[in-house]
Amino acid sequence: MLAEKRLLVTDTTMRDAHQSLLATRMRTYDMAAVAAATAHRLAGLFSVECWGGATFDVAMRFLGECPWERLAILRERMPNILLQMLLRGSNAVGYTNYPDNVVRSFVDRAARCGIDVFRVFDCLNWVENMRVSIDAVLETGKLCEAAICYTGDLNDPGRPTYDLAYYVALARELAAAGTHILGIKDMGGVCKPAAVRELVRVLKEETGLPIHFHTHDTSGISAASVIAASEAGCDAVDLAIDPLSGLTSQPNFGSVVEALRGSERDTGFDPATIREFCDYWEAVRVQYAAFEADNKAGASEVYLHEMPGGQFTNLKEQARSMGLAERWHEVARAYSDVNRMFGDIVKVTPSSKVVGDMAIAMVSAGLTRADVEDPAREISFPASVVSFLRGELGRPPNGFPEALQQKALKGKPPIEGRPGALLAQADLAAAKAEAEEKVGREITEEELNSYLMYPQVFCDYALRRAEYGPVHTLPTPVFLYGMQPGEEISVDLDPGVTLIVDCQAIGEVDDEGEVRVFFELNGQPRTARVADRSATGIAERHPKADPSNPDHVPAPMPGVVSAIAVEPGRKVRSGDVLVTIEAMKMETAVHAERDGTIAEIVAGSGTQVDAKDLLVTFAAENA
Repeated sequence: MLAEKRLLVTDTTMRDAHQSLLATRMRTYDMAAVAAATAHRLAGLFSVECWGGATFDVAMRFLGECPWERLAILRERMPNILLQMLLRGSNAVGYTNYPDNVVRSFVDRAARCGIDVFRVFDCLNWVENMRVSIDAVLETGKLCEAAICYTGDLNDPGRPTYDLAYYVALARELAAAGTHILGIKDMGGVCKPAAVRELVRVLKEETGLPIHFHTHDTSGISAASVIAASEAGCDAVDLAIDPLSGLTSQPNFGSVVEALRGSERDTGFDPATIREFCDYWEAVRVQYAAFEADNKAGASEVYLHEMPGGQFTNLKEQARSMGLAERWHEVARAYSDVNRMFGDIVKVTPSSKVVGDMAIAMVSAGLTRADVEDPAREISFPASVVSFLRGELGRPPNGFPEALQQKALKGKPPIEGRPGALLAQADLAAAKAEAEEKVGREITEEELNSYLMYPQVFCDYALRRAEYGPVHTLPTPVFLYGMQPGEEISVDLDPGVTLIVDCQAIGEVDDEGEVRVFFELNGQPRTARVADRSATGIAERHPKADPSNPDHVPAPMPGVVSAIAVEPGRKVRSGDVLVTIEAMKMETAVHAERDGTIAEIVAGSGTQVDAKDLLVTFAAENA
């Protein structure tokens, strides 16, 4: 397997070539249009990474698409190329642990629906957490690529945890588990050329397995690491088509192909063919201009914070949404501080989310590392941090910082052993019946697995699908921006079933924020009332907490109040959870800083709040 001298390439364009808001919005429509041509003109690809990771829930959450339909379409149009997915070990394609039978069910269904290569990893490089997924993949007869997440600096004596012996031990353990391919997953793009050259050479010698190298170009020089890996005997690498490459994406497909042309690792791809695909993806990218990230150049700052490519731009957006856009470099430094405070951990979804949540919370609240570690200071830890320190993601190489763990858990015991082993097996039949009751119809086995991964996201998607139908068939400009008067489009619903939609006029916005749209559907006049997303209202203003009033509990960050843990009249003790705030997938619990009695809940569940808005008031102590 992979015995040829030429370097094999995985094209990441179909999944998340440009890791940003643009990536999360990339639609099936644009992938499907070029899939058959890719299969025919780029048949020499080792694989196309097209599924898994964040793109699974994003398809439902933001695009109103079924990820399984996307997979089926790509499988049909690319029958001759291996389809690859990313699998987060015991987290599958979610952000938490699932019962073992849920993971096995998901892997089996993904294999049946067309996935050929499963890249399995664990966010802390804990092989014990990967075994359920590895075994499940092997049972399907598909290719298992167990990946080692690269972190630190192989040649930095100041990072002794992640030395060559560490990676060799992991590789031997994964080889013993039966993996077919060994992946090096450099999610932060920090694996320098000298390091990857040595790593590839030694791991091939120690295991005899094919090596597949994945990196991001955040620093701006990762193509050099790809070339070094190739020279060391790496069998396959991940690249992105030119218009979607660079920055937090993968290195440039066409440029690496040219760099290797004429060498013994020549990829064999025709440059003229690559440029034809570049023309297509360049035009597609223009349609997503509204979702572009603001990073314009490579950033050596990545060697400080080591953020994964998939998090870098998203965390910037999270910081912007919380009013911290001008303080981004403080967030980056805080991210580095948090990593060291947690014991220098591997940072990739979902562990990277833990570090990012804590960094944002610290900058937003004006906290330093010393403040957080101060045993006398009460801290509202994000829910993801409490989960991590409890052991719900597994165990990091150096264990947990004991004092911080005790402070965050507030006396509750941490988990011992593999978290997934402690979960009861899911009743899949009951889960299916529950999902069908919520969405009001029968669901497929594929949809059941979507529900098992993301119950609420799936239900929201299913209800939107019932109302709007298969929106993945709409042209991207129409889906994102709507039709304009005088515009006509054709929509293919099924083979031989095409709708011709002619937009004739759009009325004025009414008091309810809706407009009347006049159009023809296959020549028949129709009208519809739709919400005008450009219409704006006056946001309700909430009272601010008085910093001099000890009875006021302020919001530590902007977000939505997602849960209320107390009610008026209830007595609470210092450290009790009062409310939980959610922002950009980050949940932060607000704790009582003293004993007392709750007087009023000012911001109820679902309320949008800004930092320092008043959440709860205590009854005056002398009342």
